Amino acid sequence: MASVTFDHVTKQFGKVTALRDVNLHIEDREFLVLVGPSGCGKTTALRLIAGLEDPTRGNILIDGKVINDVPPKDRDVAMVFQSYALYPHMTVFDNMAFGLRLRKVPKQEIRRRVMEAAEMLGIVDLLDRYPRQLSGGQRQRVAVGRAIVRQPKVFLFDEPLSNLDAKLRVQTRAELSKLHKRLQTTFIYVTHDQVEAMTMADRIAVMNEGVIQQVDTPQKVYDEPANLFVAGFIGSPSMNFFPARLRQEEGRLYVDAGAFAVEVPQERHALYAPYVGRRVIFGLRPEHMYHPDFAPKGIQGQPVEGRVDIIEPMGSEKYVYFRTGEHAFVARVDPRSDYRLGEQGVVLFDMSRMHLFDPDTEKAIR
Repeated sequence: MASVTFDHVTKQFGKVTALRDVNLHIEDREFLVLVGPSGCGKTTALRLIAGLEDPTRGNILIDGKVINDVPPKDRDVAMVFQSYALYPHMTVFDNMAFGLRLRKVPKQEIRRRVMEAAEMLGIVDLLDRYPRQLSGGQRQRVAVGRAIVRQPKVFLFDEPLSNLDAKLRVQTRAELSKLHKRLQTTFIYVTHDQVEAMTMADRIAVMNEGVIQQVDTPQKVYDEPANLFVAGFIGSPSMNFFPARLRQEEGRLYVDAGAFAVEVPQERHALYAPYVGRRVIFGLRPEHMYHPDFAPKGIQGQPVEGRVDIIEPMGSEKYVYFRTGEHAFVARVDPRSDYRLGEQGVVLFDMSRMHLFDPDTEKAIR
């Protein structure tokens, strides 16, 4: 078991800076997910841990020991790639055993480890097959099994589910979470899919342009995003944003977006008082907007009227796209909501779940 630490790590490829002064501590046995858009530096971070790249500045530590100069084979980490990287001319058994044979592990021990991993992953009946005879999900299990048999201190996963279909992704996601609980080993997982991050991680590290934007539990990142980027990246559909001003009138505080104004809850007055009269960015998630007939009791609902542009029925819910003045936004509402295309509709904003951001720093006001 092992902790992993990035200590002021910067990685440059010529004039391109992939990681900028990254500081991150991953606890022993933690399931940490690095999430962010393509090109944000998350795979580079994984490759630095594996020893496939060297940091330009800073140190990588495993269990408190600097490993910058330790060869990849001696780092006691195992990596599962997006492309599976299985040897096509070897059976499943031989693919899983290959790394152990290179390390001169005794044959009996190799067989024990391979069988144990195969049972864990439900692929015992596939051991005599070749990769070409397997489905995508089966190949992914073999790739995970090959990592498991090495019994490493740290598992590194580089977008391992992106080649699977939607149903198989959900199933394999659950299997990896169960596997982590069983193995009690450190998992570091890279993905651009925020649903994977939210459902699997103990903690999420949200990255953008080589910088870690926020590190916290999935729920905390969702409820209390640190800045505009995190707020917009986490959640599907993403958070709605409205350029606005805060104004005070007869002891009440309003978010004035021009086409509409909504009242700020009394308990937030002290927090937002310094921003009265100033520009702000008002944020509200689609799931915190309701049709008046289906709003939960007790919410601090403020009505906003807009024209219905698009309705997307999803079965258990509807995505309804509104336009009011210069603003467009989407609400995630009860499927029974009777909005009609092209007509005006009223939606209630639950202001107890509102977010405000400073437009200059893009940081959350909280």
